[in-house]
Amino acid sequence: MSHQSVIDKINLHKKQPNLRFRLKKEVEQFTDLLYYTLFDIETPVADNLSELQQRFDSLVNLACWESEKPCKKVWENYVEKLPGILESLNLDAEATVNCDPASLSIEEVYMAYPGFYAIAIYRLAHELYTIGFPLVPRLMTEYAHRQTGVDINPGAQIGKSFHIDHGTGVVIGETAIIKNDVKLYQGVTLGGHFVAKHLQQTKRHPTIEDNVTIYANATILGGDTIIGAHSTIGGNAWLTASVPPHSTVFHTPEIKIKTEHV
Repeated sequence: MSHQSVIDKINLHKKQPNLRFRLKKEVEQFTDLLYYTLFDIETPVADNLSELQQRFDSLVNLACWESEKPCKKVWENYVEKLPGILESLNLDAEATVNCDPASLSIEEVYMAYPGFYAIAIYRLAHELYTIGFPLVPRLMTEYAHRQTGVDINPGAQIGKSFHIDHGTGVVIGETAIIKNDVKLYQGVTLGGHFVAKHLQQTKRHPTIEDNVTIYANATILGGDTIIGAHSTIGGNAWLTASVPPHSTVFHTPEIKIKTEHV
């Protein structure tokens, strides 16, 4: 097979006209700049908002594939939401300081806590998701996922003062609803009970009411599953049904100790 024949066959099978991987890199740069603009005291807000708009226009050109959708108006709507997003994120950071005895300062939370970073990128992506801008919110949360091990779909609905401790392995599905003052530990999954494409437009993931704590590696599945307010879900628990408010759910392992007689 000739060199030109190889090239022709590769080009023949490159069938996705909108698949430009530079979009992924540009989303990552946009996300970094947005994060610093909101939190870094040395980053000028006014100057950066202008640069962010230019970067966003580039993302629109790469990711707005449906010409009838007014993607150009997305930035104007989005930038107005940034103060409210920052206010929510400050509450999340305060929740982490108040929940974690290992935290030494709120500055440490902003700079060193993977759970907080994942929440921050989720909140910034979620507003774009609700506006209906395609693909970019998913790329934003996937960028945070790669850095933190926390996978939050931008479609999830999450209330105030949310805290993820340690973070690695946390998965929160697209239709999950998490209300206020909820705490999750590492390895928690809020997932779907069944995986089937025809369920795409249905609520597939659980609802977590106010003031719930879910400990490490607990798995809660199903769109009809509701964890009642003020409940505690212990580590390694597996739930596919609702529990009432003020419940305590825990997994009881079977432990067998083998003794050897000499």
